[in-house]
Amino acid sequence: MPSETVRFEVTDGVALITLNRPEALNALNRELSGALIEALQTVRHDDAIRVGVLTGEGRAFSAGADLKERAAGGGGPGGNTPASFFATDAGEAFSTFDTRKPMVAAIGGHCLAGGLELALTCDVRIAAEDARFGLPEITRGFFPGAGGPQRLPRLIPQAAAMEMILTGDPIDAAAALRVGLVSRVVPRDQLLPAAMQIARRIAGHAPLAVRAVRELAHASDDMTLAQAMRFGGSLRWIIGQTEDASEGPRAFAEKREARYQGR
Repeated sequence: MPSETVRFEVTDGVALITLNRPEALNALNRELSGALIEALQTVRHDDAIRVGVLTGEGRAFSAGADLKERAAGGGGPGGNTPASFFATDAGEAFSTFDTRKPMVAAIGGHCLAGGLELALTCDVRIAAEDARFGLPEITRGFFPGAGGPQRLPRLIPQAAAMEMILTGDPIDAAAALRVGLVSRVVPRDQLLPAAMQIARRIAGHAPLAVRAVRELAHASDDMTLAQAMRFGGSLRWIIGQTEDASEGPRAFAEKREARYQGR
């Protein structure tokens, strides 16, 4: 169902998804979560979309799950009440859903709890100078349930990850850049333009090759180097049979821009 809590627009193969509950710091209630899942499913299934950009309206990327909605449901964060975020398809989706296409997170302001877990599912994360990152669930008597404790130690040094997970204390954008949680920090007014520039750069490449190398990078986490090299060789052979793999060298030889069709 259409919802004003998520804005969705596509330009030149890039889908811009904007969390739009600024008055609630883009907290993830049931309505927003459902609309976001629909947007992510569209990114996955629409072949015209090559890259997604995820951001938040106002002072936050997302402050996490809507605790007021949880409290109104009368259950804890891990319970089975109707208002329990992680008892819904939304919690499952944020834990396991894969768009199968690159996602860029443009993070300004608060990026906390479920908001950070959502950002961790993205392939590229850039931050505004005012961004703050944290998993404060432990201070509320529970712990993150959408992949934070599992993903964060895989993405940044374990010591830094465990301090965030166990203390619940946030870090600022400069610290996030130092530990590799984000790839760059920009002034707030340059955040979305920078994210869109990265996304358009990716969208300009051969989409099948982009999706394959993304799959290889993610799958390699659970493989030995030898296994990952064999898997990479297989994927590279498959991509080598595509029309785009012939178009790239041909365009180079003809000194023109390549016209990749995803075939």
